[in-house]
Amino acid sequence: MLRKFISVLLCAVLLVTTAGLAAAAVPETVQDKLKLIEQDTYGVEQTGALLERLNKLEKDYDGSHREGSLMARVDALYGELYENGGKPSVMAEMNAIEWNMGHEVSMKPVLERLSDIEMAIFGKTGEGTFRSRIAAVSKASFGSETLPLARIPVPANTLIKIALVDEVDAREIKVDDVVRIKAAEDVVLDGHLILAKGEPGEGVVTMVRQARNFGRDAKVEIDFKQIKSIDGTEVDTFIGDEAKQQYASYAKAAGAGVAGALLLGPIGVVGAAFVKGKNVKLPAGTELYIQTKKDEMLYGVATTGAE
Repeated sequence: MLRKFISVLLCAVLLVTTAGLAAAAVPETVQDKLKLIEQDTYGVEQTGALLERLNKLEKDYDGSHREGSLMARVDALYGELYENGGKPSVMAEMNAIEWNMGHEVSMKPVLERLSDIEMAIFGKTGEGTFRSRIAAVSKASFGSETLPLARIPVPANTLIKIALVDEVDAREIKVDDVVRIKAAEDVVLDGHLILAKGEPGEGVVTMVRQARNFGRDAKVEIDFKQIKSIDGTEVDTFIGDEAKQQYASYAKAAGAGVAGALLLGPIGVVGAAFVKGKNVKLPAGTELYIQTKKDEMLYGVATTGAE
């Protein structure tokens, strides 16, 4: 894969920005929060009146409806799914269980992920609320309904190896397009899994220049701005010096030679200096490195004894 990647890059230039955009903001409106919850739960946004949609979500997760205003109820459900305060979120629990089963997490919605885990453990899908089903697979997977999760300090500039989920082709891509990525390897700190293989992230295309006559290469600027940790937190990322140096070492160890060492040079140019006027086309699966932008406190899964 690496040799193929380098041969492609010898005909193209991909400039990766290092500034980093702000992480995606938490949805503010009831509609936006409900949409996100539905997408992460069922795979698609649901239709119908807001109250009916909320009632369905509450019933599916907890079996009963909460009290309070529509906004308060949506906020409570949002917190249950995504926020790691006094206890891990639903997304953190799902990620931990899924990783413990196959040492990788998926981008599938909760409903599909839960069904897949149940089939793998019990040979059939479960019944009851999502909460009760999650507790059942947790007990079967870890031996306890209480998952081995702990708050772990994650320093700035922690390296993360990523892979492109989407092809990057200068002839097809445009500014503001989202480029999906996923973690290519686990990140383990202090005996705890902080970021699991398969965790999703994204970059945003900030500039596209097509290949032109007279030897002008195509160029694409992408800001790889964030990736999700095992507890569901969106971690701010960028390509800094550590990521460039790690990629150069990775390329050299793989036998990429001088060309590989040039791929992440001092100005962040991923590409080559020899052939001009070519298109940028990087296949899905192309691997790079990014790094965390700031110190974080995140839930990690104890890996002691994990197989």
